[in-house]
Amino acid sequence: MIASVVSCVSKNQLVYLQDSSFSTDYPTQIKNRRPEYRIQPNDILHVTIQNPDNETSAFFNYGNQEGARGFGSESILYLMGFNVDKDGFISIPLIGKVQVQNLTIEECQQIIQQEANRYILNSSVDVKLVSFKVSVLGEVNNPGYYYIYNGQATILEGLSLAGDLTQIANRQNVKLIRQTDDGAEVILIDLTDADLMKSKYYYLLPNDQIYVEPSIQQVRRANFQPVGLIFSSIGSLVAIINLIVTLNNAN
Repeated sequence: MIASVVSCVSKNQLVYLQDSSFSTDYPTQIKNRRPEYRIQPNDILHVTIQNPDNETSAFFNYGNQEGARGFGSESILYLMGFNVDKDGFISIPLIGKVQVQNLTIEECQQIIQQEANRYILNSSVDVKLVSFKVSVLGEVNNPGYYYIYNGQATILEGLSLAGDLTQIANRQNVKLIRQTDDGAEVILIDLTDADLMKSKYYYLLPNDQIYVEPSIQQVRRANFQPVGLIFSSIGSLVAIINLIVTLNNAN
């Protein structure tokens, strides 16, 4: 009975993004600006340089064309992509080294376009970040790491990739671990609070790690299991003693 009481979970501990101002009659506007990700060393960029001349395009995109059959495979995208070195450069055939560190994807595309215009007429450059992955651990249905092909993915989308939280997950104390120039930062997130949508941590960035801990009710339930076993054993022992006493009295 005690275990049942302490393991109860209320609705307020389960429902995401709770706010009494939400209405079925009108939408609630929540202002938030997605942070612009800036390219860092060890990122992988997928760069294509197109031109009306197929032979010229083939020269610049040989690896991309060879890997086209495996499109969708993260390993192919990794092997055929351009790795940002420790100094923040990528090396493109004919064009050479291009400094891309601390640039947004759009700025990177413009820089490469300028370089390509020096060698190719009527060229068109496209740049994609293919190393955007997040790790989701703890009380989720499918923990692991997931590649994201969406520049404005939210923490809810990241959790949905992992099959959502389990019933015993603590939705009010989710850890988001984010890499920074100075190391790593950890922020605690309450998924039940609608103010999360106003936070800069609502949007995911490459290499984010999400850890979902078990609820206190689950911890208490686990702690009561040994206690329950002890009481069960005592009950069995008492029953055996009573049986022995009864048989002795009968004789």
